[in-house]
Amino acid sequence: MRCLTLAENLKKRGAQIRFISRDLPAHLQTMLQTKSIEFVALAKNINDDITGDLAHSHWLGCSQTEDAHATLQALAGKNWDWLVVDHYALDARWEKKLRKKVKKILVIDDLADRKHECDVLLDQNYYADMETRYLGKVPTQCQLLLGAGYALLRDEFLQKRAQIKPRSGAIKRILVFFGGVDADNYTGLAIAALAAIAFSEIQIDVVIGAGHPYREQIKSSCAERGFNCHIQTDKMAQLMAEADLAIGAGGSATWERCCLGLPTLAICTADNQQKQLADTALVGWLYSPEIKKEFQQLQTHIAALIENNYLREFISRNCMQAVDGQGILRVISSLENNHIEMRRARLEDSENIFQWRNHARIRAVSNHTGLIAWSEHQKWFSSTLSDSKKALLIGWIKESPVGVVRFDVQNNDAEISIYLVPDGSFAGQGKNLLKSAERWFAANFPAVSQINANVLGDNIPSHKLFAALGYQIDSTCYKKELKHD
Repeated sequence: MRCLTLAENLKKRGAQIRFISRDLPAHLQTMLQTKSIEFVALAKNINDDITGDLAHSHWLGCSQTEDAHATLQALAGKNWDWLVVDHYALDARWEKKLRKKVKKILVIDDLADRKHECDVLLDQNYYADMETRYLGKVPTQCQLLLGAGYALLRDEFLQKRAQIKPRSGAIKRILVFFGGVDADNYTGLAIAALAAIAFSEIQIDVVIGAGHPYREQIKSSCAERGFNCHIQTDKMAQLMAEADLAIGAGGSATWERCCLGLPTLAICTADNQQKQLADTALVGWLYSPEIKKEFQQLQTHIAALIENNYLREFISRNCMQAVDGQGILRVISSLENNHIEMRRARLEDSENIFQWRNHARIRAVSNHTGLIAWSEHQKWFSSTLSDSKKALLIGWIKESPVGVVRFDVQNNDAEISIYLVPDGSFAGQGKNLLKSAERWFAANFPAVSQINANVLGDNIPSHKLFAALGYQIDSTCYKKELKHD
């Protein structure tokens, strides 16, 4: 669904889309047809003994070489600007073969267990170590879009978000949804656990996919208990907005629930969800107890959440703040504006830089937090432009300024300072700006061997930015103000 969401939004902007897949379920093929999105089905491979060196190689249905050849044929007939790759069984070897047919490649991943050959990598999940997970696994020039701020959510979630507030008070409605497949039938387990808890005032909504292996059994169980059963519904955003508590799995539904402030009891149903759910629970965006597929355990935790209004409100506020529903716009901005041009600042840039540097957001993370006077700025600006050991740069995408980077050279070292233009238009472009500035600096100051960055202790985004691009912590400075009586 995340690829379909991206495709729909790109199509609205005039892009030509072609979906390529092997063994795509019939209802998803129908969905593509309904949305007038071109689809090419790759031939099924009758060889069941496919092996490979990736953890999910068996998911592909053939070797990477065979799949790359088939995909190149499926792309024939047009020149493509972007190839979006979303498959755990594909890596840099496959992507290199596809380079000949496309200008740029976006990879969607969340495992970080293999190397990629791509221009942009998107991992919309939250991980405590997300800023370093892909070090050495992507090209140095690759732009990383990491975290739930880039979650690919459908427009309906953003629209519903504007109508709701964080949950508080007693529970009136519970939503059960474990994804469209749910092969191990966690849905049935949740139904049984809810049925064992005595409550008559709470309404239960159960959602399953059309191909759920226990579909008839779940329909019967819901009817017997007076629960609402929704099969392949197109009203997920509405159901989430109306619920006070969700019971479900990890995966992309996590960010849909967060966007709508829906507190969730999340159960790990697959190995690749373990770290995502554990790290997300640690920051208070959901409740994810370590439980096995046991009825009694699930019943105990559901009852505890029903009785704990304050914990649910805490989770609701946290998760709603973490995911604003605009991730799709940030991703599309990166696809449209991937290349940043760096140039030296000129005299006519003085007023813009003065305004940006005095913005409250920039001052808050600067060594000097006070307002800078115009006369003081002019003196500094003129001095900086005339100093051969200083490089004041502005990054541009097309005709729009992205950010400012300054290098101060001393011997073989250079100190860097960096900030994005504070109007928010290029949120998420920090890594791209820093990489572009590094390339410009390396070409223009070949004698400099090291770049240093001094970051304030509470400037967490900058700490993550430099760590993500391989900067190492050299020392730590502690300060304490003394109070004199």
